[in-house]
Amino acid sequence: LVWGALGCPRHLITVDSAFLDDHEQAVLVSPLLDQQDWGCVRLVYQITGQGSLHLKLRPDSNNFDYQLWNANTTSDSWLIASMDLPNITIPYQILLEGRPERGSGNSIAIFEIHIVPGYCIECKFEENHLCGYSNSWNPNVNWYVGGSMARESESNLTSFIILGHYMYVDSVYAKHFLEVAKLTSPMTTVPMVGCLSFYYNRDQERGNIFSVFTRDHLGLYEEIWRPEVYVTVGWTLVNVDIKAPHPLQVVFEVAFNSARGGYVAIDDITFSPEFCHTDTEPTFNPSIANCDFENGLCLYYQERAETKVWSRVSVKPNTYMIGDHTTGIGCFLLANTHFTSKPGYVGRLHGPFLPGNHKYCLRFYYLIHGFRKIDNGLVLYIYDENDVAQEKVWSLADTSRAVWTEVEITYMKPMLSKIVFVSICQNFLECGLIAIDDITVSLGDCQSTTGPLPGQCNFESGVCGYIQDKKGDEADWLQVRGHTPTSYTGPRGDHTTGVGYYMYIEASLMHPGDKARLLTSDLRGSSSSQCLIFYYHMYGTGTGILSVLLRHGDRQQDTLLWRRRGEQSVSWMRAIVDYHCDVRHQIVFEAIRGPSLRSDIAIDDIHFKWGPCDGTVSSSYLFHSEHTNAA
Repeated sequence: LVWGALGCPRHLITVDSAFLDDHEQAVLVSPLLDQQDWGCVRLVYQITGQGSLHLKLRPDSNNFDYQLWNANTTSDSWLIASMDLPNITIPYQILLEGRPERGSGNSIAIFEIHIVPGYCIECKFEENHLCGYSNSWNPNVNWYVGGSMARESESNLTSFIILGHYMYVDSVYAKHFLEVAKLTSPMTTVPMVGCLSFYYNRDQERGNIFSVFTRDHLGLYEEIWRPEVYVTVGWTLVNVDIKAPHPLQVVFEVAFNSARGGYVAIDDITFSPEFCHTDTEPTFNPSIANCDFENGLCLYYQERAETKVWSRVSVKPNTYMIGDHTTGIGCFLLANTHFTSKPGYVGRLHGPFLPGNHKYCLRFYYLIHGFRKIDNGLVLYIYDENDVAQEKVWSLADTSRAVWTEVEITYMKPMLSKIVFVSICQNFLECGLIAIDDITVSLGDCQSTTGPLPGQCNFESGVCGYIQDKKGDEADWLQVRGHTPTSYTGPRGDHTTGVGYYMYIEASLMHPGDKARLLTSDLRGSSSSQCLIFYYHMYGTGTGILSVLLRHGDRQQDTLLWRRRGEQSVSWMRAIVDYHCDVRHQIVFEAIRGPSLRSDIAIDDIHFKWGPCDGTVSSSYLFHSEHTNAA
């Protein structure tokens, strides 16, 4: 389908639901671009009725498109959106996907699209769209475009001529105490670390409060600047460092005490990836606290008197004890009375110290089995630099489910601190097994984390465009959560969180030898190797066959990339498949039901990576074609 150009004297391009069939969309593709410096895409668009508009980045020779932005808000007027284009070392294309819903009067239109150098939060206010900056409307005080300096100057900093523009807010219409005016930048699409610079001109210091904030996706504000010294004459340059591990908006806020509160004007907002001040400390990388225990304890340690409580163990694939969360056959930490000479224990696992005044997102997985009393089975504390517990931030709340379960905790402390895992057992008759694995720490709020990247699917929000094969199989893959209905087969929970969704075949709905195939959407070929990583679950005495196949139009038969046959383990196992295909293709997950009802097969956490797999791979396949790869 194509976008249609309409309108006079200016043109626009539109797609209407009247010209679409079910599940169809219109895609507009830019020419191949080779702009390696930071850029900004600015889009003027309108959605009428029901529908959505998506802007994506397509790197050359890459299977997947990266979504930069999407919108589904209906509007009676044109809207402006800005999206950052970080430094890209390879050529790329910009895609606009219009998806109006079925029904009369649904359409999506684009009036302008610009790709300009620089950051989206930068602005000189010379364009009609004001770089996507928006005023939060107030009945009395608002930001306006100025063509000459309010009350005084006849020029602005940008060009020193009367025709230059800036933004200003005046108190003349203020009617209440602390009337507030806000000017907000577009939301960046990437984290911002560097120097924010701007000029301001301010009158009546005692009559107004001028501040600059950052605001994240959750709407949380952080003040980053407020003038310390009042400057009475002319424009003043401000440089302020930003260290945000998440996308943000910059908010310029002025509060007036009265109608005699003066005015504030701003101009020439710029950003640099280098810090303004040489003494600014670089952004701290909390990954020093990450550990999957595959190669030891990382920077975690136990108190000397408790060295035998937490033990690093591994479990070979079996049908009775779950292995680690990372690969199914790797290492994890286990606390158990079998490792001590006493009837009970207190086990503390200390993490590395992390600096204060940062917001951290801690994630880890735990597994519990056999505990009668779980009050102190596993507790997480924050300790200060004197090894004093400051806060209990989490404790075990549910009973054993024999599945790795994810925990997310957001915390922030003003001082140097560390996380400490504590497991207490007072009587071995009441205690069982406590295990932890895959600890990660990142900056920012856990809730602000974005969804899966292109090529990734954990089935938490649908099936990511995967397709049931309706021609060559006899059954469908099912999306479920929790335990499968048949005993002694299938997983107890998903691999992603322990309480989420996964895909599986229900053997009781199939006959022995029946097949179920799940296909990816069409993937573009690549001149480079591709890496497929996924997790599979094959538990049950009657388990059949799970295969990964390569399908493309030039071949009548699918090509085998990877296969497992029969019962493998009660754990989720990791599979790594390296393949190479330079034409359009699909990856097929094929499950064949075994001889008995205990033949459930499941998959989860599928991840395609550009380039060869790291380390040993399960299998490899190479296919070349002389045909040109279609975009």
